[in-house]
Amino acid sequence: MARISDVIEMFIKKLIDEAQNGIVEIRRNELASKFQCTPSQINYVLETRFTPELGYYIESRRGGGGCIRIIKLNIDEKEYIKDIITEGIGSSISQGDAYAYLNALYRDGFIKEREFLIMKSALSDRIIGLDPELRNIVRASLFKAMLLAVLNS
Repeated sequence: MARISDVIEMFIKKLIDEAQNGIVEIRRNELASKFQCTPSQINYVLETRFTPELGYYIESRRGGGGCIRIIKLNIDEKEYIKDIITEGIGSSISQGDAYAYLNALYRDGFIKEREFLIMKSALSDRIIGLDPELRNIVRASLFKAMLLAVLNS
């Protein structure tokens, strides 16, 4: 059975897909009531699953039940990948952050399943068998090289 966070995420994504302009407004308290959870659970889903890195922009207003506007960004493939390389990865990246970028790239169709699986495997902590600080530096370098290859293909 899916966790409540997964169910909330799927519900919000369905709302966004059904919106003609890729923008949806929700009320935190109403959503929490619908899923019988706390508003902080809604915040958690928004903060972890609807980030700019994953192609979303969130506007939040306090009061009135916590109105939240979620905007799905229209992303140009080459510019998005360039931004990940120059702004997102930096000189060091954790396995979790690398996987978040990979998931977004795959979900939005920028990379195919085979590329996704190869990159995910190559960027894992298990494969890069170094101490954590050095491992994250090597992972960043590998990830940038792989994305450059995708960008130039």
